[in-house]
Amino acid sequence: MGAYSPEDIPMVFEAEGLGWVRQATEGGITIELSHFGPGMKIDELFHGLPDDRCQCPHYGYVLEGEFVYRTADGEITISAGQAYYIPPGHLPGTRDQSCTLIEFSPADAMAETLAVVERNMAAAGAS
Repeated sequence: MGAYSPEDIPMVFEAEGLGWVRQATEGGITIELSHFGPGMKIDELFHGLPDDRCQCPHYGYVLEGEFVYRTADGEITISAGQAYYIPPGHLPGTRDQSCTLIEFSPADAMAETLAVVERNMAAAGAS
């Protein structure tokens, strides 16, 4: 059991111009604090998952900016101050502004998704 300040959550990804991701897993839940720059579109990182889309459900809250999830049924835009649930089968992104958000996801589904994302990043030469 723990309480987390942003700096207590380990940094797992950081790339200039794209953003950063901090993650901690506890009690079967992955807690993620993220910041993404404008125009973030990372569809290629989900290739190899069913329908080439993220298959992990997320519960979250947008702290600043605007986040977009694209699904087979269209786009869902979540703005600062809004909480959300997004089911499996989506692609994340931003439009013309940056975004800071916090998400809570089932750790097992997140681990399966991240294994594919990391494999795709390695294939692309990213770390």
